[in-house]
Amino acid sequence: MRESLRRFQDALKERGLDAAVIASPEELSPTNLRYLSGFTGSSAYLLISQHQAWLVTDFRYLEQAAHECPDYAIVRHGREVGDTLADLCRDHQLYQLGFEADKVPYETWQDWNERVPVVWRPLNKLIEELRVIKSADEIATLRRAAQIAGESLMEILPTLLGRRERDVALDLEMAMRRRGAESLGFATIVASGERGALPHGRASDRVIGPAELVTIDFGSQVGGYKSDETVTVATTGEVPAKLKEIFDLVAAAQRAGIEAAKPGNTSYDVDHAARSIINEAGYGEYFGHGTGHGVGLDVHEEPYAHTSRGRATELQPGMTITVEPGIYIPGLGGVRLEDTLVITENGNEALTIVPKHFRSMT
Repeated sequence: MRESLRRFQDALKERGLDAAVIASPEELSPTNLRYLSGFTGSSAYLLISQHQAWLVTDFRYLEQAAHECPDYAIVRHGREVGDTLADLCRDHQLYQLGFEADKVPYETWQDWNERVPVVWRPLNKLIEELRVIKSADEIATLRRAAQIAGESLMEILPTLLGRRERDVALDLEMAMRRRGAESLGFATIVASGERGALPHGRASDRVIGPAELVTIDFGSQVGGYKSDETVTVATTGEVPAKLKEIFDLVAAAQRAGIEAAKPGNTSYDVDHAARSIINEAGYGEYFGHGTGHGVGLDVHEEPYAHTSRGRATELQPGMTITVEPGIYIPGLGGVRLEDTLVITENGNEALTIVPKHFRSMT
């Protein structure tokens, strides 16, 4: 049985729920549905009890669902999905049903509530809690995605000078796909020169010039799982001393954050370790985003490296977290360095592979 499904069924027992409905029609996020079932289509509903599981879909996906989801009984729904769910609940005596109250539109839930004779109870991020600890298979897939992305970037880095940011991003995507990525993990960021001051500066028509920094934030997707990594490199020539100064500072902050990413510490400790170095050097106002986040089926997920102790997550083996401090100075440029780590019993292991030391590319 799929490990994520087994863990979810155990959690239903602990919460006293007979079953739960996880919805992924085309207007909703499919992430949790894919996590529990492996289904990659665009429209399906899961009904999961403590001992059984059904995937409810339409004609288009019956064969695909049967192939991708061997742990599920595949059910073709009628004109109204709520009526099909009602029949299954009556047939299998399911009375207490969980649902994702933060994701299901009120109109959809209202229709279910009228058609399905059960008591509805919010799951309150139950699936997201389960997703925080990655299985060995998930970690292996994340490692593969990071390897594909990293090898692809190292292939195209020597070609930066004199090219449009947009063309660099396109070449990087093609290199990742040739190595087996099913898609990009997210829209590639290429920000050169003064555009490096834009933390999310997506690739533009700007031509990359000499003696400037280029920040590339990139990732591939493999088996639904994303990689996430950021490098900042220099092009040939004498980069302004101020930019070299902030590069060295960001690199020191990243090393401190990585060192703090270990069991027994919290995600706050990761943020504090990195942010303190930047703050003490007088650049705190130029580092306005979070220091890190989990990576999995979503490129941004728990745990987040919060600046508040009260919102922090205790780090445990199997969690992933990025460490990505940055400094962004308007009119000059910026630096961000990011690695994705998996927490181990004794510390952490980097899944991303591109070196983060300062280097100049022709």
